[in-house]
Formats: sequence, structure tokens, C-alpha cells
Amino acid sequence: MRSIAACLVSVALTSSLFAQSNQLPAADEALARDIFQQLIETNTTDSVGSTTIAADAMRKRLLDAGFAESDVVVMGPNDRKGNMVARYRGRAGSTLKPVLIIGHIDVVEAKRSDWTTDPFQFVEKDGYFYGRGTQDMKDSDAAVVESFIRMKREGFVPDRDIILALTADEEGGKSNGVDWLLKNHRELVDAGFALNPDAGGPELEEGRAVSMGVEATEKLYADYRVSATNPGGHSSLPRPDNAIYQVADALGRLEKAQFPLETNEVTRAYFASSAKTKDGQLAEDLKAVSGAVPNAEAAQRLSKDAIYNSLLHTTCVATMMSAGHAPNALPGSAVANVNCRIFPGHSQEEIRQELVRIFADPTLKVQYVDNSGEVFDKGSDRKSMAPPPLDPVVFRPLDAVVKTMWPGIPVIPEMETGASDSVYTMNAGIPSYGFSGMGVDRDDVRAHGRDERIRVVDFYTGVEFEYLYLKALTSE
Repeated sequence: MRSIAACLVSVALTSSLFAQSNQLPAADEALARDIFQQLIETNTTDSVGSTTIAADAMRKRLLDAGFAESDVVVMGPNDRKGNMVARYRGRAGSTLKPVLIIGHIDVVEAKRSDWTTDPFQFVEKDGYFYGRGTQDMKDSDAAVVESFIRMKREGFVPDRDIILALTADEEGGKSNGVDWLLKNHRELVDAGFALNPDAGGPELEEGRAVSMGVEATEKLYADYRVSATNPGGHSSLPRPDNAIYQVADALGRLEKAQFPLETNEVTRAYFASSAKTKDGQLAEDLKAVSGAVPNAEAAQRLSKDAIYNSLLHTTCVATMMSAGHAPNALPGSAVANVNCRIFPGHSQEEIRQELVRIFADPTLKVQYVDNSGEVFDKGSDRKSMAPPPLDPVVFRPLDAVVKTMWPGIPVIPEMETGASDSVYTMNAGIPSYGFSGMGVDRDDVRAHGRDERIRVVDFYTGVEFEYLYLKALTSE
């Protein structure tokens, strides 16, 4: 770990950088936009896309910028699931362990019929960039690649190696890139700590930053297959037992169920800090759930907001359903997928058992589905990772950059309510922290949804943040 004096030098350097320029230079703005567009218009879905094409494209950009061929490689378990690993060489003889940046380049599926624009066409309109991946997370991928090129052009030499891994299958599929690299090429990605721009970042309200969130822990992801079967038959002779009704009734009970109220040290700190940025009843309620025993009435009011609800409870929701085989036949089976985001401290099997209790139908099968799509009668007993220590090497330069870019906003550790590739780096013994400079209005989170977008100015701000933070982090 760097000395306190060295960290203060880093802070001074950050201020100096801002004194020179507090916005993205025109040439870098154009480059960042071009990289972003190329990534958005490369289909990297699991069904028909290829992360290899995107990885090869980013490799070419880095090679064209002067990186050695041996320092930028693309590899993976098959032709469609390539991962790019690039090493920005630091000062010769440095004893500091590298910093690893992980960023997935795959995206979730998107139907053209659901969108007002083509999800795989980069569209700028009304002050926004539209396209699948504009929030999750090709914006940050583009920012890091552009920052690598910019720093290389300037001749910047960091005090340690910086490794960038652009990876496959975070959003689904059988070939998670971070997991594959750690198991097959640990030497390429081994690091003192990891940064994951897939989580955290500035929280905006009507375009104004109110806080900088940093992922300190995350919920556990789990899918469950809920199924019913019966003999079926002709639709003119309805049976009292109908597979569709059975599954639908179970999902109706889930809709009305709420998992127990819970907080932990990370969410309590988040609520306490957030309360200082709000006013009125909302501020009072946030403060009321920040103590060791959260106020139940305040929690109930907060739970009407999807974001706060996800920070106070395990959540489970139906996401897919299929049933029947013909319009004039009784369904012989019905199947639904229930997706859960599990509060730290609980296992996948524990929540499967809770779903069985909520459904209250012993004829239903409730099975766990792993990331590769395999179905099991029991879930894993694994629980969410413990939060890493708040390393000053990471947080001092972060505080300095945030203070200069968004004066007055707090840096708040938070629990990621989704799931990210940090689970793999943390389980491999690499402390991991999630944040970026890409701000999104809290009421305009469209990741995985239709018409995904990011405000143009917020994208360019995020690119500049990435550059300034990486320089501050790796300068003495």
C-alpha cells in the first residue's frame, strides 16, 4: 500500500489535472463516441451475437495506439465467446501489484419490436445516446479503452500495471469471461484489487449528481423453474386441474408476498448518507432505516420505490412463462422462471424453500437453474460475498476526483441489487470495488429494458472521469 504522503501527492496531481482541463478534449470526445458506437453496433447477445468480434475490434484499436501485440490478447472457450485482456505497462521495477478493470461486453437480448429505435443501432437524439448497452455497460467499456489510448498518446507511465479485461457472458450464457480467465489464465488478470464499472457511479436527479455510489457488496443472483404438469386433454372438456392456472395462482401469491425487512452495515451507511441529500419525509424515512433496528413504517413507505425496496428486501419476480402446445388443447405443462436477488446472508436453497412455502402447492416443482441453464432439485448453499475493506489506495483518489468533478456530493458505499462479475474476482481473493463516472437519473434506469439510453453529456463526463481517476490512482 502506498504511503500517506504518496496518496496526498496523487490528490495534488488530480487537482492539477483539473486545473489544466475540466472537460473532455474535442479529439477524445470524437474518439470516445466512435468507440462507443462501434461497441453498440456490434451484436454481443448470447443468442446470435459474438463478444469475439467486439474484443477483436478493441484489440485493434489498442494495437493501432501503440500497445505491444503481446500485451493485448483475445482468448476464450470458443469462437463466439472471446475476451480481450490488455496490459498497460507501468513503471519498470515497480513492486506494486496491478490494478484489474473488468468490464463485460455482452448485452442482454433486445427485440426491435419493443424499441422505438433499432437496439443495435447507435442513435443520438434529444440529447441522449440510444442502443442496447448504453447503460449496461458498453459506455464504461468505451471509456476505459479511450482512456488507455489517451494515456498512451500522452506517454503516461503509471506506477503499476493496469489490466483491462473485456469479457463475455456476464448477462447469461455458459462462458462467463471473468470466471474463465481466472480458471485458465490467472496470470493474465491477477491483481492487487479489481475495479468494476458495472456497478456504482453518480446518482442523478434531473441531470444533477447527488451522490457517488461505490459497490461494497452485492446481492446473490438465482433463477428458479416453477412447473406444473397434468394429463391435458381436449379443450372442450376442461379439467378441474389446469397447469396454467396452477402456475399462475402460485405467481399471484408471489406477487403479493414480501420478503422480510433486512439491512446490513453497507445499506445502513447508504441510507444514513442518502438521508443527508434529501429533505422532508423521505429524509426522515431514510434516517429511520439507517439504525441497527430499522423502523418498519418508514421501510414500508420506502418500499413503494423500486430502488429502496430492493435495498431492504430479498426480491423475487416472475420473468418468463411458457405453457401449452395448441390453442384447442388443455396444457399438459406450464413453466415459469422466477428471478431472485437474494439479500446477503441467505443461500439459493434457502430462498427456494421460501418460494415453496409462498406457493403453497405441493404439486408444483420448484427447481434451481444455474448460470449454464442446468436444472437442479436443490439450490446451492453459497451465500453472498463479504464486503472488502475500504482500501484508501482506491478511495483517496476517488474522493479527490469526485470532489473536483461534482463538488459537495458524498461518496457512499452501497449494496449492488443486481449481480456483477465482482463475485468471481472476490471469490478468487481479489478485493473488488464497483463504480464509474457514468451518471444516470435514478428514475431513468433502463438497463435490460426498452429504449436503453444515456444522456450525451453524462457519457462524456464519464469518459473524463475514467481518465482522471486512472491517472490519479496510478501516480506518485
